[in-house]
Amino acid sequence: MALQTHIHAIIYPGDQSGYIAECQEVSVVTQGRTLDEVSHNLREAVALYLEDEDPSQLGLVAKPSLVVTFELQPEYA
Repeated sequence: MALQTHIHAIIYPGDQSGYIAECQEVSVVTQGRTLDEVSHNLREAVALYLEDEDPSQLGLVAKPSLVVTFELQPEYA
């Protein structure tokens, strides 16, 4: 089985304010007030999650990259 080179995450607006980021391959969820903040928090949270883990046990290469999708709601007039 080939190891995955990417961890996929979705960033979407929070219920009240700010943004939430949620990974699909690993159990990481974080939030931030701005897109910059949530992106920073996501990178940090994934790094901390993988710090004491063997990525191959999770089906991942040693240093996977993050692929982020933004979920935005259209604005209606």
